[in-house]
Amino acid sequence: MTQRTANQQLKALIEETGLPYDGVARAVKSIAAESGQRLGTNKSAVHHWVLGAQPSGATPGYLAEALSRRLGRRITREDLGLGSPPGGEDDSIGLTLDFDPIETLTAIGSADVNRRRFLAASAYSMAAATLPLHTAQEAAARARTVASGAIAGHAEVAAVRDMVKFFMDMDERHGGQHGRSAFVQYLTTDVAGLCRGRFASDAVRAEAFSVASAGAHLAGWKAYDSGEQGLAQRYYLQSLALAREAGVPGQDGFVMRTMSQQGMKLHRPEHCLALAETGWDRAKGWVDQQVEALFAVTHAHALAKTGQRQAALADVDRAQTALAAGTGDEVPFWALVWGPPAATVHSRTAKVFETLGDRSNAARQYATAAASRPDATYARIIALDLVAQAEQQAKQGSIEQACTTWGRAIDTMAGVQSIRTLKAVRSLRSDLRPYRARGVRVAGELDERARVFLDHHR
Repeated sequence: MTQRTANQQLKALIEETGLPYDGVARAVKSIAAESGQRLGTNKSAVHHWVLGAQPSGATPGYLAEALSRRLGRRITREDLGLGSPPGGEDDSIGLTLDFDPIETLTAIGSADVNRRRFLAASAYSMAAATLPLHTAQEAAARARTVASGAIAGHAEVAAVRDMVKFFMDMDERHGGQHGRSAFVQYLTTDVAGLCRGRFASDAVRAEAFSVASAGAHLAGWKAYDSGEQGLAQRYYLQSLALAREAGVPGQDGFVMRTMSQQGMKLHRPEHCLALAETGWDRAKGWVDQQVEALFAVTHAHALAKTGQRQAALADVDRAQTALAAGTGDEVPFWALVWGPPAATVHSRTAKVFETLGDRSNAARQYATAAASRPDATYARIIALDLVAQAEQQAKQGSIEQACTTWGRAIDTMAGVQSIRTLKAVRSLRSDLRPYRARGVRVAGELDERARVFLDHHR
């Protein structure tokens, strides 16, 4: 039997954290859960790692992230004494803004299309979440342009933008899993190829990189919709780099806004307020009122998450005022990713009220958001807003009203391929359990509908 060598590097890092082995195990499982992974890690497993056993699968990445958060600095596999990932896989890909964003995006996309497990199951990185803040005032390194064939003009860029917009619309109508591989392949071939080419003018070049940024943002959103939070974050970082490359006022701030929202969704509020503030600062004075409203309401949500109730409500008012003042504004392509700004503002306002414990106003805003989007185009997000509305109604004791709203949500989800909608229906069944146990008829009927829905989408 081969004698293992104890992992002194890992032992030293764990001792530095001050965590017992069961505490390390809980932290690792928590990191994995953020990306939808369930691990059976326990203190015995941690003990075996310290004795020299190798954690399997994506666990080394989760362990590195758990210790990074505890120690306040980035810990790598090498720091853990675990060496490089197998097969030459680079599990740090995309977690920097230092390299050519087109090359990085192509590498991420290739791993995504090939469903490389190390990337799909990667952890959300707290260290990477601070990168936009550290580099907010710096110019991104210019991506390489290669003279290859014809010179691209406005028409060529418009054709690519139309295709990205087509995939954006399909994403909202049918869910993030519909056409995902096809889109990522298009992004890493046609879109990347456009950005590597020659341009008729600097203005055309800016348009091209702006479209590429929107495409990377959509790829991140599709990964997010699958619960692949680490992968989504990497796409968002490259979207940010490309937005800065484009130099289109406000677009880089919009990506930072998205990154703030991702952190809030994962209950990682540490940098969300700073991201929301910095993103908004990047856009102020450069975007029209409707887009300004999108920044204001995200900032309001981040304030609510940090317990700043009055400041959050003040920003909700600012968002509503800006929205009303911006009626008729021409919203830029990259800011339409979730549909009409009014609907997005209402949905995010609902989240502010929900965070503040105002269930009545939260339910009302979710209902307004759902009614503000065309059913045929935005099926997924309408369904999720309806689910959130129903949850608020149920928590107020209005179970029959909630069941009616949940039923509308299930109707809207037909044909949607989204991990988030499936999770919403599973959560619905869990919420219904106490009412079914008490024999509430509408709860039993809805639970059966939900069961059939999940069986059909298994």
